[in-house]
Amino acid sequence: MKRNKKNAQGAGTIRKRSDGRWEARFTIGFDPVNGKQKQKSIYGKTQKEVREKLAQVTVEIDEGTYIEPCQMTLEEWMTIWLAEYMGDKKWSTIKHYKAQVKSHILPALGHYPLSQLNPHIIQAFDNALLRGTGKEKPLTPKSVRNVHGVLRKCLAVAVQLEYIRRNPAEPVILPRVEKKIIKPLTDEEVQKMICAAGDDGFGTLFKVVVFTGLRLGEALGLTWDCVDFTKRRLTIDKQLQKRPIADGGFVFASLKNDKVRVVAPAPYVLDLLKEWEQRQKEWRLKCGPEWQGWKNEKERRTALVFTNEFGGHLHPQTVYNHFKKLAISVGAPNARVHDLRHTYAVLSLQNGDDVKTVQGNLGHATAAFTLDVYGHVSERMKEDSANRMQRYIEGLR
Repeated sequence: MKRNKKNAQGAGTIRKRSDGRWEARFTIGFDPVNGKQKQKSIYGKTQKEVREKLAQVTVEIDEGTYIEPCQMTLEEWMTIWLAEYMGDKKWSTIKHYKAQVKSHILPALGHYPLSQLNPHIIQAFDNALLRGTGKEKPLTPKSVRNVHGVLRKCLAVAVQLEYIRRNPAEPVILPRVEKKIIKPLTDEEVQKMICAAGDDGFGTLFKVVVFTGLRLGEALGLTWDCVDFTKRRLTIDKQLQKRPIADGGFVFASLKNDKVRVVAPAPYVLDLLKEWEQRQKEWRLKCGPEWQGWKNEKERRTALVFTNEFGGHLHPQTVYNHFKKLAISVGAPNARVHDLRHTYAVLSLQNGDDVKTVQGNLGHATAAFTLDVYGHVSERMKEDSANRMQRYIEGLR
């Protein structure tokens, strides 16, 4: 192996290897057992490249900030991360992380050692997801951001553990996401829906959602102890979540942002629930021993509000099927159940509720998020604003 006698700038030596690459060797300390020097190598295509790397390492060693390159592959680290560092995450979040890791990240990047991952490699990975490669269909900008977010969070923990010095996913330029247009039901569609929904469990459910803004999981997870007819309040403290049988099947899970909220619904909503309460009791008497719900009044207080005719929980797919039929009947075939929540938000703003109140009722983390989602001004709100200004101007004359 041919040696280059010229020393690099700082401690260490540089030499050219027989394979054409340049190598710089440097000392990071001494072995506590045998007292020998612990030496490491840096490689590069040119002498200049290796000299610059060696100079940087020398500075880091002198400053006490040097981190030995980690040879663990991304796949090895992600396996550890998913197994050991998910203690503060929800079941649904972990499920999402695992899906993105398995489907996208590991097939493309899993073989890279952590120390070799750099922003350019990750940028190319994100760009490929957006374009689509081979049999893989292009992902939407939002989906690319979701995949990238999982990778970035995983590497952030690696930085905290000092496996790598910097997070190579941080400098990456992500694709711009176009905001989806919120499509609430029109006043006419809401009126038709109220008339067509009926007073069975599904109809009552849809009416309650459109006039409270509850998420579907929150409405399906509502229990009678959370309905206070005296104080006229609803306490939203959980949601019904569908999981695989191996993970518990249908379970009560915490709310999206873990914040319990108390809402004051319109008297119409409470009247609906009072009527529904009586209807549910009638179903129980009719079912007799086949009733799957509560066994006595004490159990009923913590039982589900919205059930099928046998007292069992409603399945999201069944709710979806009923809503699609209803949506078609009122002339809104493209409407989704979640659009009822959007409808509530827009109706609240149009009728003069301040953003902070709407935020609280919807359970958003911040008013800024509510403004971001519903900040667009409807035509009616524009007209109302113009009329208020006109009345003010006339008062000045």
